[in-house]
Amino acid sequence: MKKILMLAAAFLLTASISSVADPLKVGFIYVGPTGDHGWTYEHDQGRIALEAALGDQIETSFVESVPEGADSERVLTQMALSGHDLIYTTSFGYMDPTINVAQKFPDVKFEHATGYKQADNVATYSARFYEGRAVIGHIAGRVTQSNVIGYIASFPIPEVIRGINSAYLHAKAVNPDVEMKIVWVFSWFDPAKEADAAQALIDQGADILMQHTDSPAAMNIAEDAGIFAFGQASDMSKFGPNAHLTAIINNWGPYYVERTNAVIDGTWTSGDTWDGIGAEMVKMGPMSDKIPAEVQQEAQALIAAIANGDYHPFTGPISRQDGSAWLNDGEIADDGTLLGMNFYVEGIEGDIPQ
Repeated sequence: MKKILMLAAAFLLTASISSVADPLKVGFIYVGPTGDHGWTYEHDQGRIALEAALGDQIETSFVESVPEGADSERVLTQMALSGHDLIYTTSFGYMDPTINVAQKFPDVKFEHATGYKQADNVATYSARFYEGRAVIGHIAGRVTQSNVIGYIASFPIPEVIRGINSAYLHAKAVNPDVEMKIVWVFSWFDPAKEADAAQALIDQGADILMQHTDSPAAMNIAEDAGIFAFGQASDMSKFGPNAHLTAIINNWGPYYVERTNAVIDGTWTSGDTWDGIGAEMVKMGPMSDKIPAEVQQEAQALIAAIANGDYHPFTGPISRQDGSAWLNDGEIADDGTLLGMNFYVEGIEGDIPQ
């Protein structure tokens, strides 16, 4: 009898320890490869930072290069069925699939990047990338010699349109002669298309390239052509040591740690997070010595003003492309308009694709 009781106690102790030690299963769905050196790379760096911060409390996994649409819903379903407690879906096109799968798995928490649809078990998060684009716009306007800035755009969604407008406004503010040429590639990650777009922009006179795509292909082209470019989502200087001026860096790690901890301690709730330079969700990479010292100082002052709330990149007077007034002098754009932005500001040529 004593032996039976001891065995029972040992079993209960083992079961208790096992229950306490069960790690939270955290999954990530990526639109590109982890080696894209851009958007997906930085999300995966955030996952790695999460593992470093929470250790044995969590177990992470990821699926990379998942197309937006039906494929993502299938992968999400498989991840939920495999026992994941928290799933991060890291591209705009995963929005509806995330909502659909979340309805079927109410006990699983979902976090969707850059979207706007929420549910009791679905939160949304994004970064104010347009703040970083204000900084690179200022630098580009001051550094360009041809007065032509090239912009490689992915998809015509508000996030991308905001970035184009912010970069243009801040380049134009310091260089009234500046023009912006835009090539749409309708892809987040396609090195061949991005390289072709970069060359097309150079052929139109651009001597500085910006991008809202994920590969370093444009940086390679800029390096070969002897012009300048900015890194997208991460520091891309190794792909163009002479071309690279600075980079907008997406810093997801702290957010992933905070939100995953909230699931662990039972305080997680749905909501929306949209942070920028002030919260260091958006960071600027080191500035190249190719940027004149006085321009670096101006850029650092702009970064500081955005970070402490003294300046908002969309402050009037600003008109729409058709010349109609949008923001009066000193008026600041509201988040609702920015989140749904579907128009160019005055001075940008061409139409937004439909």
